[in-house]
Amino acid sequence: MAALNKVILLGHLTRDPELRRTPQGTSVCVLGLAVNRRLTTASGESREETCFVDIDVWGRQAESCAQYLRKGSAALVDGSLRLDQWDDRETGKRRSRLKVMADRVQFIGPPTASDEGVAAAASPRAAVRPARSPAAGRDEPPVAEPAADTMPAFEPLDSADTPDTIPF
Repeated sequence: MAALNKVILLGHLTRDPELRRTPQGTSVCVLGLAVNRRLTTASGESREETCFVDIDVWGRQAESCAQYLRKGSAALVDGSLRLDQWDDRETGKRRSRLKVMADRVQFIGPPTASDEGVAAAASPRAAVRPARSPAAGRDEPPVAEPAADTMPAFEPLDSADTPDTIPF
């Protein structure tokens, strides 16, 4: 029998990301995400439910989440469900918790940076990332956009130059 374990969530962080490292040096970032759902009851009353989800992000993406996400940041998470099980130290009972292991986290909205060196991230232009050249493996400065005054002026076509029919 076929199986599918896929989760896509869009919500807001309930707390600042927590970045840790495994003994092998792999980065792990733990996020809390609140996902809202609007529904209408049988009596016609509109209400909203909130689902709180714990998310684990691994590797380089974990470091990016810790750097750019903050409490209240919007994020789109694509991942899979994982069941954590352990024995409670106080009661000795078996405990379990369902979490999401993120495959991809997409930041929604303007970025915020924990670094003072990335203070420009608050500007509207910072959300647009420059395209990478084919030699993306090399450290090269980003390509700057041309200034508005160096852009060629728009010249409308003369009506005599435009054909009435398309030749193909």
